[in-house]
Parts: sequence; structure tokens; C-alpha cells
Amino acid sequence: MQLPNYIQIEPVGQCNLRCQMCPIQFRQDGPPHGPPAFMAFETFTRLIDEFTQLEHLHLQGLGEPMMHPRFFEMVAYAAGQGIRVTTNSNLTLLNRRRAEQCVTSGLDCLHVSLDGATPQTYERIRLGARFERVQRNLERVLAARQQLNSERPHLHMVMVIMRQNLHELPDLVRLAARWSMAEIFVQHLCHDFGESSLPAHYEPMRHFVQEETLLAEDPERIEKYFSQARQVAREVGLKLRLPRTQPRLHPPGTPGPERCDWPWRGAYISYQGYAMPCCMIATPDRLNLGNMAEQGAEAVWTGESYQAFRRQLASDEPPEICQSCAVYWHTF
Repeated sequence: MQLPNYIQIEPVGQCNLRCQMCPIQFRQDGPPHGPPAFMAFETFTRLIDEFTQLEHLHLQGLGEPMMHPRFFEMVAYAAGQGIRVTTNSNLTLLNRRRAEQCVTSGLDCLHVSLDGATPQTYERIRLGARFERVQRNLERVLAARQQLNSERPHLHMVMVIMRQNLHELPDLVRLAARWSMAEIFVQHLCHDFGESSLPAHYEPMRHFVQEETLLAEDPERIEKYFSQARQVAREVGLKLRLPRTQPRLHPPGTPGPERCDWPWRGAYISYQGYAMPCCMIATPDRLNLGNMAEQGAEAVWTGESYQAFRRQLASDEPPEICQSCAVYWHTF
């Protein structure tokens, strides 16, 4: 089996702030529990070199990528090989120099995580962040693009939609247009953490998802704000992606890649080098299929653990961890 042309690498396994919807606060990665949870630059370059057909690299994990002291070197290394490089960021660590590096490093697209249109909602979800700072940093990126006469990085907004911020969706579309975003990608909570093997320290996430998921929300309330957002997007000429809010069932015999194509099309690698079937699993202590940094990318990708996972995912009794996933049910 040929190595994929798309991979996602987690440069950092720790974050600079806490988040209501993110299990990062339950991980024991980085200070004060241990040394900084950064992927070694040499590990990164070795992995990039092993994926000989690589076309698209997405730098994202549970940690904030820009915490990595060599983040822009990572971008430049991959971009210098003709690879399209994208990243997600909460944009709270940006400054004027880093805004310029977003342009000069070769970064193709910057996905900005913003889950509220007001300081009250945003700061309630992203604990420790400041809405005003994110606004200022977005303007720094726009100014750097203009100063350097560049269209890149393209800007996309990513919003995680929940009961508590649903009403702000139309205003977020307006903000995205004001900041020259190419798209606003609205995603549902990605995982309900419902597998029976869930480590106990993740159980608060299960309860949070149960409280905030739109799967249990009043359909009329959802349609009210989704319709308003669609109308605003049409008015401002912005691409808007909204999630399904009801599962799509898989008839018996549905091929594996139609259930979820992640384990066939792309690899997700933690900062330690662990390969997970997809980014939705998020942490290797829930499930991993081997360590690509130690065993090699091809050995893990074509190994029996990956193959067994693919076979089970293609069956009518998929892995329990997939049965808890919004991507599997097409509600992401």
C-alpha cells in the first residue's frame, strides 16, 4: 500500500490556554508534568522525507502549533519541497514578526479557530484567551500580506458549533467577511467520547459533549440560525460550510472508505511519532497503530495493526471508537 499524499502532524502536544471543549487540559504532556511536548525538528524532517509522495501537510494537533520554537522552520522545510502546508491556530501567540513569517515561510492557508462573535462567548469557551488580541493579530496577518504583496496565507475561519454559541453564528459570518476570510468552516463537536475503553480522565469531556451537542438541540432553533448564516454568507459572498445535525446511517456492506476514508487517504501523527487512524481520536492513549518516528512511516502504514483497523472499519461492526465519531456518522 502506497504512502498517502496527505498527512497531519501534531507539532506540539500542549496548549497555551485551556478550552471548554478540548481534552488538552486532561493530558499530562509538557509542563508542569514534564519537558515541553514538542516534536523534535529532526524527527519532523525525517518523517517528511519518508512520505515521498506528499502533497499536503497540515500542522495541527491538540496543542497550539505556534508554541513550537521551530514552527516556521517546519513550514519552510516542507514548502521548500513543493508541499502545500496549512495549519490551525488560536492566534493568541502571534506578534508582528510571526505575522510576517506567516507570509514569508510559504504557509498556504491559516485556519483561525474562533468560536464566538463576542468577547463573552469566546472567552468563556477559550479560557485564558482574549477576543481583542485575536482581532489584533488577524489584522497583523492582513497587514503583513498587504505589505509583502502576497495573497498567502489564505485565511479560513474554523468554528466549533455548540448550543452555547449557535446564536452567534450569523455574526461570525460577518466577522469572517470583514477579515477577508475565504471560508468559514463550521464543525460539530467531533467525538462523543462514548467508547467503553475511554480512559477515566476523559469522562468530563463525555459530559461536556452531551450538554453541548446539537444532536439533542431543538431542530427549529438550529434551522433559525443556520438559515440566517446562509443568508449573510450569500450577501457577503463568503463560502460557508455547515455540518449535518443528524447521523447518516451506513447500510450493510458499505465500503470502508465510504464510512470514513481517513485510514486510507491520510496519516495523523502525534508529536511523539504515534500514528492514529485519524485526528478525531486526538490522543494516542485512546488508540494508536504504532510509532512512525521509531518504526518508520511505511512499516506502520502497511503494518498489521493498520490493516486490521481498516478491515474492521470496512465491516458492519466497526471499531467502537469510530462508532462514537462525528466523522463516521457524517455529523462533523
